[in-house]
Amino acid sequence: MATTDQDRLVRIDDANTSWLDRYFQISQRGSSVRTEIVAGLATWLTMAYILFVNPAILGAVPDNTGASLPFAQVLTVTALVAGVMTLAMGIYGKYPFAIAAGLGLNAFVAFTLVATLGLTWPQAMGVIVIEGAIISILVLTGFREAVLNAIPMDLKRAIGIGIGLFLAIIGLVNGGIVVSSPATLITLNPNLSNLHVLTFVFGLVVTSALVARKMKGGLLIGILATTVFAIILNQGWGDSAIWTNGIAHIPSKIVSTPDFGLIGNVNFGVFDVLGFATAAAAILAVMLSDFFDTMGTVVGLADEAKLLDEDGKLPGIKRVLLVDSLAAAAGGFASASSNTTYIESAAGIGEGGRTGLASVVVGGLFLLAIFFSPIAGVIPPEATAPVLVIVGYFMMQSVGEIDWRDPAIGIPALLTIVMMPFTYSITNGVGAGFLSYVVIKVLQGKARDVHPLLYVVAAVFAWYFVHGLLA
Repeated sequence: MATTDQDRLVRIDDANTSWLDRYFQISQRGSSVRTEIVAGLATWLTMAYILFVNPAILGAVPDNTGASLPFAQVLTVTALVAGVMTLAMGIYGKYPFAIAAGLGLNAFVAFTLVATLGLTWPQAMGVIVIEGAIISILVLTGFREAVLNAIPMDLKRAIGIGIGLFLAIIGLVNGGIVVSSPATLITLNPNLSNLHVLTFVFGLVVTSALVARKMKGGLLIGILATTVFAIILNQGWGDSAIWTNGIAHIPSKIVSTPDFGLIGNVNFGVFDVLGFATAAAAILAVMLSDFFDTMGTVVGLADEAKLLDEDGKLPGIKRVLLVDSLAAAAGGFASASSNTTYIESAAGIGEGGRTGLASVVVGGLFLLAIFFSPIAGVIPPEATAPVLVIVGYFMMQSVGEIDWRDPAIGIPALLTIVMMPFTYSITNGVGAGFLSYVVIKVLQGKARDVHPLLYVVAAVFAWYFVHGLLA
């Protein structure tokens, strides 16, 4: 009888979950509903730090009108777009890949489009919408894969590495470790004996230890622990004078009605402001970053999950790329910056996640986070700065995979990497790398080794640099 009861329970459970099983191919991929739920939770804990880091980056730079993006509002739209597009990835893409605002891409928006090129925030987000729309068209036509195949793998790696170094320097600046210097451009802060720096160092030590111990959600826990430390310093030691305007203060409330005021705050006047060539180069630069980040991430995650076929391809990759491309446009439309597939999805895959159900769980958790925006205003920049440094470390890991012994690839890779942090521009790094690669190959007498599409890209960047010098 017990066996019968147990059998009945099994049959009831099958009846309740069979539609999930059929739709997401859970049993076919060797998983279970419970495993997918746990995997989704693991992924969300690992990448939830973006809820605080994205507002910190986008809010760090006022535009030429003096307008800045409010921290709480950016957190709201960051959670909204991540939630909706990750749900789309799970339901339509049917893979355990989560989506959120791309680190590196948000830095491009803040420090290149706004700080360097002088766009307003609505105009900068208009660039992201345009980029996302173009990539979506390229996905539908199959052209995205063709462009990807035109770029040498080592230059793709160099772009990610350069962005990582750029983010690390931004983190050190936000943490008060690095300051500007008229003699050496940048230098070590001569005054390290202050509580702002102490908070950053505390956060860096704690977060590094958590990451080194491979604790799930280590980045998020590090941010929260450092924030608590800052609150203790500020209100218990500093009489609430170390940080003001609600930063590092115990919040008066935890839950509030979300503010969606940034949604639709988009302007497409980038070509009028920058001119066609510079605007095209800027859009191309973010497109290239989006291309390589997504393709490398998706293939790497699929390989780890053993989802690639015998030819090393991911079945149904067009669905994944289409959702990812639409996420870029959605992020721009909501002023959350371009959204992309996250490598942190590997945390859920490591827990056994193999289907889109894990992404549905992640998306649901992001949507719940929309209502906790009051917490965002409490977090000091010194709490998110250590995460930028550590994310920089993550993105630097592939530096040894570049063939540095070949000058034809090593020199362009070096220029790509160093130009980003030293000029505070991802566009300059991408352009310098691509242009130098084409020139060196031609002077080597190996012009035929260069894909025709790269000549087009190099010509656009040559005009971008010359136009900038002449201007």
